[in-house]
Order: sequence, then C-alpha cells, then structure tokens
Amino acid sequence: MKALPLAEEVRLDKWLWAARFYKTRALAVEEIGKGRVSVNGQPAKPSRELKPGDVLQLRQGVVEREVVVRALSHVRGPAPQAQALYEETAESLLKREQAAESRRLAPEPASTIVQGRPTKQDRRRLADWNRWSAEAEPD
Repeated sequence: MKALPLAEEVRLDKWLWAARFYKTRALAVEEIGKGRVSVNGQPAKPSRELKPGDVLQLRQGVVEREVVVRALSHVRGPAPQAQALYEETAESLLKREQAAESRRLAPEPASTIVQGRPTKQDRRRLADWNRWSAEAEPD
C-alpha cells in the first residue's frame, strides 16, 4: 500500500476531509461555520492551519468526538491511512460508547403508535367528516 504524502501545514477543512470525518470539503466548511468544530478549545475557521498535537472537538450528527492530530495530509486516502492521521482520546471513546448504549436502550418511537396507519374505511370516514362543524348550529 502506498503511503500518503505528509505535509508541514494543512488547512483545517482539508484535514477533516482527508481524515474522512466529512465526505466533502464543502461539508467540512459548513460544519466549521456552524461552530461544530473547535481547535484546542477555541472556535476555528476553515483556513486555520493545523499542526500535530492539536486537539479537535467535533460533532457529527449526535456523535461528539475529541481527537488529537497525529499527522497531516493534503490527500484523502484509504480509511486505514486516514485513521493514522488522528487518535481519539479515551474520554471521547467512553462517551461515544455510553451514548450508543443509551440510544440502543431507548424505547422505540414507533411503539407508542397504538392504532397505526388509517385503513381505507377510516380514510372514507375522515373524508365524510365535516371539518367546519365547529360552528355553532342555528337554533
């Protein structure tokens, strides 16, 4: 397997894309703009230059991660090489596992539906219903 070329400095949005946190650079820029990515505890801009040892806090949907930058790359490569660019902190791994377990044990939202979808007969009854019947009836 060919090694990825390493860089001396790389933009935050490009690194997030190369490390496979986001599918495109545009998505990375959008998430950074929404404040979902911070570097060393400070809000960041897409053009921020990263260096090894920086700590990134980022959110992907409901998943929050904290990673330490281990290497820099301008090129998006295969997943194993992308995973070599960072190391997730132990606290972050523990929080993600706990969040996944709580989501797994949460009740199924669909189980609260008792009747389910209306049948054809129910829809016909609804169509005949006079939705303007809330008016006061004349005496």
